[in-house]
Amino acid sequence: MSNISTPTEIWPTLPFEEWQDTCETLHLWMQVVGKVRLELSPYQNHWWQVPFYINSRGLTTSPITYQNRIFEVNFDFIDHVLTVQTSDGATRYLPLIPRSVADFYREFMAILKSLNIEVEINTLPSEILNAIPCDEDQDHKSYDPEYVNRFWRLLVQADRVLKIFRGGFIGKSSPVHFFWGSFDLAVTRFSGKRAPEREGADSITREAYSHEVFSVGFWPGNAEFPKPSFYAYAAPEPEGLKAATVRPEKAFYSPEKSEFFLLYDDVRSGENPDQLLLDFAQSTYEAAASLGHWDRLNLETQG
Repeated sequence: MSNISTPTEIWPTLPFEEWQDTCETLHLWMQVVGKVRLELSPYQNHWWQVPFYINSRGLTTSPITYQNRIFEVNFDFIDHVLTVQTSDGATRYLPLIPRSVADFYREFMAILKSLNIEVEINTLPSEILNAIPCDEDQDHKSYDPEYVNRFWRLLVQADRVLKIFRGGFIGKSSPVHFFWGSFDLAVTRFSGKRAPEREGADSITREAYSHEVFSVGFWPGNAEFPKPSFYAYAAPEPEGLKAATVRPEKAFYSPEKSEFFLLYDDVRSGENPDQLLLDFAQSTYEAAASLGHWDRLNLETQG
């Protein structure tokens, strides 16, 4: 990684077009691992048993129970290796190098089998258009360690700031966690009130939005919107939210996605990126909570 952006660049550059192939491949690798966690983890409200978490070297599943043991899968984005560790002392390694999704699937499942972990997953990727089953996908096979490391270092900063934002709320709130389906880092606040039923919603969406929420997070972009961005939305969206004034000035509302956006480049190029992100999170939350008539006095920390 001789040409990687320097570690002193706290908010690294991450132009989507420079790592699109790697981003799409990594997304699919994470789906393979994430689906294993989904199959083996006991259900939690709003599907909180499925996300990954930022750690000091990359992303982790956190402990997964299997029979009378636990195991943990870690994506190490410094040494670029996937590790599987069990509570009985076993460790297996899978180098993160250019390889197809099908090869990654086969080798990862073989590692689990060698550890006497038997699991079957739905190999069709989630939340991806025109998806190819993971055990058949020979198209996605890129891995650029420089950009993967940049992505992780960006997530470290976003995770850190969003945890500060999360501390201002004493109502029900999610952890700051990384969803491998939508491939984004998010934290969600709840008003405490049930939301109207969503007609035609699948079981995952119905549960995720069973109660009124405000969510803010980071997304690296995709082929249709190739701009890494911070986003914020309320569900259901209260009347007047799209016209609300939010901070900073470069934040904007997308009618197509029904979300507020703040482009990552506008954050990283600012004099105080932390404050810009906090302003975005706080101002969009305040607009959503006020227009949605949340009980802010009892949901927010005072002073």
